[in-house]
Amino acid sequence: MSNNLNMHNSIAKLLDGVAVEWKPLGEVIKSLKTGLNPRNNFKLNTSDAMNFYITVREIQNGKIVFLDKTDKINNQALELINNRSNLEAGDILFSGTGTVGKTAVIDEKPKNWNIKEGVYVIKPVQEIVVSKYLSHLFNSKYIVNEYSKKIVGSPVISLPMSELKKIQIPIPPLHIQTEITRILDIFTELTAELTAELTARKKQYDYYRDKLLTFKEDEVEWKTLGEIAENLDYMRKPVTSGLRKSGSIPYYGASGIVDYVEDYLFEEDLLLVSEDGANLLARNTPIAFSITGKTWVNNHAHVLRFKTYGERKFIEYFLNNIDLTPYISGAAQPKLNQKNLNSIKIPILSLTKLTQIVEILDKFDALTNSITEGLPREIELRQKQYEYYRNLLLNFPKLEDK
Repeated sequence: MSNNLNMHNSIAKLLDGVAVEWKPLGEVIKSLKTGLNPRNNFKLNTSDAMNFYITVREIQNGKIVFLDKTDKINNQALELINNRSNLEAGDILFSGTGTVGKTAVIDEKPKNWNIKEGVYVIKPVQEIVVSKYLSHLFNSKYIVNEYSKKIVGSPVISLPMSELKKIQIPIPPLHIQTEITRILDIFTELTAELTAELTARKKQYDYYRDKLLTFKEDEVEWKTLGEIAENLDYMRKPVTSGLRKSGSIPYYGASGIVDYVEDYLFEEDLLLVSEDGANLLARNTPIAFSITGKTWVNNHAHVLRFKTYGERKFIEYFLNNIDLTPYISGAAQPKLNQKNLNSIKIPILSLTKLTQIVEILDKFDALTNSITEGLPREIELRQKQYEYYRNLLLNFPKLEDK
């Protein structure tokens, strides 16, 4: 409590009587540019592609994060984009299309990467505005609200450069900008460290999950899922949205909760498995997931009952880890029907081995996915802390308030 109070007092003292000048962004920057899209200019991921091609997904927590799925470009394409974007240390990257408003500050001149069209390069006049201060400002509640009014397009949205230049920016003295940046960087650095830790733990989780859930044909006994689980599909009941009575009971579909209703069909621990939908092939979210307590399930998810927790969780992990393509019918509308679901081969393990695998994977799952514990929860708390102090520090008197 005392630390929060000291922080509040320090901020109040820092901002007391500070003179703030408001200027359009276009007046405090040297230029506003963007990168280049492939189209007829170059190709991605060619055999000689050694450089990174940065899109909005690589802009994370104020930094550029190179991912396993980051696209690559060759040297000729890199030079072509360089001639247009001219990235330098101190530049701010701003996502102007798709997920508008994500920012990152370039620490040093890039050597092996550049950006796509739609990622904007903002080059601040350093004698007027500090790069990191401006980056934090772009994420503040007031500025986000201002540029959100200027967003155009559908389904892919964008913020025109001409409109971004018109956004009014609060410019306090440079030493105030620097101190605000120092305070806020404490929170963003911690979030970035936690995010990097989460990425490492997810890779570790993937490794052990694959290792623990891969079995040779003659290594274990195999049974079909229909021999192991009790199928409760006959108890499902779909209800159209217009006829559902609103309540507190989760109403489940193929990929999770789709609504909350007044009544329930089940009151126990069960495993749901997606019956249809594009996610059966895309696997963007788990196709098998456990539910507990009072629930309602529609006819887009199979309902399976198991004798023990360990058995249910093992099957959940196993189904989410294997290739289900051979069991899925339909291309336009992928479907995993009950007959094919029941025919999936499952390895039969001793109780000791099964329990050991589930305990290990449960720990990794809680660490990497839980919203109530583990790293995701910690990241969420630090992000909320950052947002609170960012809005407190950047809450300057508005133009209309003067």
